[in-house]
Amino acid sequence: MHLSDFFAQEHGAQAKLAKATGIPAPLLSQWASEDRPVPPVRCVEIERATGGAVTRRDLRPKDWREIWPELADAAEQAA
Repeated sequence: MHLSDFFAQEHGAQAKLAKATGIPAPLLSQWASEDRPVPPVRCVEIERATGGAVTRRDLRPKDWREIWPELADAAEQAA
């Protein structure tokens, strides 16, 4: 799920995620609108804070395989 879709699902979701992660809400907004890429270290944090609703793959669709090759290996084994 895209970060923007996650925010649209529930009123206050962005503020809750900001509080849970310590990431400023304006920065989360920039990431959700894809004005700036989400740093890999923050992707894991967001994935955990959203209970897996927003995954690392969702946040870094173009390069997640290079950043987290273990996820790519697991995806290939499951297929």
